[in-house]
Amino acid sequence: MATCINAPSLAIFFLLLPLLLSSPSSAARPHALIAPLTKDPKTLQYLTRLNQRTPSLPLNLVVDLAGRYLWVNCDSNYVSSTYRPAPCRSSLCSLASAVSCGKCYSSPGIGCYNNTCGVFPNNPFTGTSTYGEIGVDTLSLPSTDGLTPSSLVSDPSFIFSCAPSFLTSGLAAGVAGIAGFSRTRVALPSQLATKFEFHSRFALCLPSNPRSTGAIFFGPGPYNFLPDIDASQSLIYTPLLTNPISTAQIYNGGEPSYEYFIGVTAIKVGGTAVALNKTLLTINKKTGYGGTKISTTVAYTTLETSIYKSLTTAFSAALANVSRVAAVAPFDLCYDGKGLGSTRVGPGVPAGVRGCFGFVDGGSLPRTSIVIGGYQLEDNLVEFDLANSRVGFSSTLLFRRTTCSNFNFTSSP
Repeated sequence: MATCINAPSLAIFFLLLPLLLSSPSSAARPHALIAPLTKDPKTLQYLTRLNQRTPSLPLNLVVDLAGRYLWVNCDSNYVSSTYRPAPCRSSLCSLASAVSCGKCYSSPGIGCYNNTCGVFPNNPFTGTSTYGEIGVDTLSLPSTDGLTPSSLVSDPSFIFSCAPSFLTSGLAAGVAGIAGFSRTRVALPSQLATKFEFHSRFALCLPSNPRSTGAIFFGPGPYNFLPDIDASQSLIYTPLLTNPISTAQIYNGGEPSYEYFIGVTAIKVGGTAVALNKTLLTINKKTGYGGTKISTTVAYTTLETSIYKSLTTAFSAALANVSRVAAVAPFDLCYDGKGLGSTRVGPGVPAGVRGCFGFVDGGSLPRTSIVIGGYQLEDNLVEFDLANSRVGFSSTLLFRRTTCSNFNFTSSP
């Protein structure tokens, strides 16, 4: 079975733009929060687990960096004594940027009340979207000191959207919905930061093994992985950029994109810059096309066709002495692993090739020229510091003799 190129930090160096609702009492306020992160082997989706409702129920949710809010299937046995719908024209509707007020044509119940506001939750894997009621309910997850998880803490008024059961089509088995991590005020990280009064910041550490568990941190570091490795100490930051044109499937006119764009200025293979059309690397302020964003719903990094061809040509030249083998979908460029040397962090080849060139041709006119997918982020800590509008990359944790699967969840409540 072919394996793929690992993260950009190992192989292709993206040269980034230089860097350089009540409040809890201080005694009850957690330092930070933690949630598990797994990879579904069939869909390659990244999943987290949160507790919602009263009585509390653990839910598996897909992590979507582009998601505007958390939505869950309310059709299937949603039972909670603490659910409240958002009344039309209320502050909750305004906060969630609700698009309309709905009228229920069936028996009233959770997800279907009269005179409530709603939004349009979407499924990024099927491209499907539908109307969903806005509501609030209790959300709970463990607190942490960055070393281990501790007691559960709760937000009794967490804003989310209900959705019908058909919207979960295409999601991993057992998944109840999608947890949105975008830059909106009602995305999961923003609501937790507001509730628990820490800077709006979260960090993802995607596991590379479907049998292992990575971690999502909400709030400040440290981000500790066994054996006593604080990954926050190796973060290198680059500014977050704003695309002035929304990249969402459904959006309000005139609003910007809430996805995570960064400023890639060059790509190198083995220390040599690849010839590129540099205009593709910048965001067109009038159309919103171009640029680079980070995604957890795209399995492998996708590149605009001319960028992809330049990169594959450079890789092919760098590995001219290694035997090619038949392509393995969805990849075009694959090599005989027997001809590759090895190091303590993987095959010893220029720019970290692992069998197949694990990048995908994104077409000649994609909305975004480079979409950094989940595979290239695995076993890298990525911190999204929204308060300071920047994102930090640790580079591969393998170089520090640890992985994203080494957070100590053993004392989890």
